[in-house]
Amino acid sequence: MTHWATFFTAAVLLNITPGPDMAYVLAHSLRRGRRAGFIAMGGVWLGAFVHVVLAALGLSALLASSALAFALVKYVGALYLLWLGIQAWRASADPMPQATAESGSARSTFGRGVLVAALNPKVAVFFLAFLPQFVVPGAGPVGAQLFLHGCLIIAVAALVEPPMVWFAASVARRMRANAAMQRWLDRALGSLFIALGLRLATASR
Repeated sequence: MTHWATFFTAAVLLNITPGPDMAYVLAHSLRRGRRAGFIAMGGVWLGAFVHVVLAALGLSALLASSALAFALVKYVGALYLLWLGIQAWRASADPMPQATAESGSARSTFGRGVLVAALNPKVAVFFLAFLPQFVVPGAGPVGAQLFLHGCLIIAVAALVEPPMVWFAASVARRMRANAAMQRWLDRALGSLFIALGLRLATASR
């Protein structure tokens, strides 16, 4: 009981901590509505699952130990966040989209969510440092235990994040008719992505 209580408490705190993934999900919830928010959330979960698999296979250790690999993924991820921020600023002059997503837009939203999570090397290092603390000697293969706990973190996200998407989309409906508020929201979200990109670019292992 102590093991699982500690783990799930940490998992909840992890999932409510602001970061690029949460910012991306909330941005789409506010900008395009509930459906786009859930699509973005699914993409982020898949990107996080990539890190879970890498941690279970031991490949995250390479990212954590190799300065070149860490820097490469870090700068690619930072540039991607900066690009998302610039796109949000440019969108501030456009009309607020309706809360429906075409298939092409849905695929793009999902794919970008995968990239936002997968291109964050800090997530890989975190899983590498966090998950081994919950490995129990003799309870089974280490890789399987890491994989199980990593998947449970995503399962906790499935309980924590949907209410955030629902609330953000509800707020967006009220803001959609207010052009000034729309521009302020887009610029605020764009500034947040840019700030997260800069923070990632200056992060160390």
